[in-house]
Amino acid sequence: MELLTITLRTRLLANGASPGDHVPVVKFFNPLGAATWLVSEMDAEGDTLFGLADLGFGCPELGSVSFAELAAVRLPLGLCLERDLCFAARHPLSVYAAAARAQGWITERPDHLANAAAALAREAAAGRTRSPP
Repeated sequence: MELLTITLRTRLLANGASPGDHVPVVKFFNPLGAATWLVSEMDAEGDTLFGLADLGFGCPELGSVSFAELAAVRLPLGLCLERDLCFAARHPLSVYAAAARAQGWITERPDHLANAAAALAREAAAGRTRSPP
């Protein structure tokens, strides 16, 4: 399976060229383990991806990863990392990151994501209404 199609690469590059809290475009995962990546952007050079990474140690984090390194991973039984063909993000990356921090792993459960989105909205509203010290 092709890890990154031309269509997905184009979307990632477009997101990388514009600032913002983008919706993840693609989900990669280890079929033999807990590692998962939700990727929302790619740099102009076409290798550095930005997104949410969860290597299965209970501390998912936002950051960058090399696409070439992900594509080069070789697992037992001749397997490689895979792309989740059914993944369809419904929230910006910040919501997935907040839900992952709360749960300790990347989650797609609608209730976890709704709670994270509500918490972020409350924080944003409090930040706008808070008077300076």
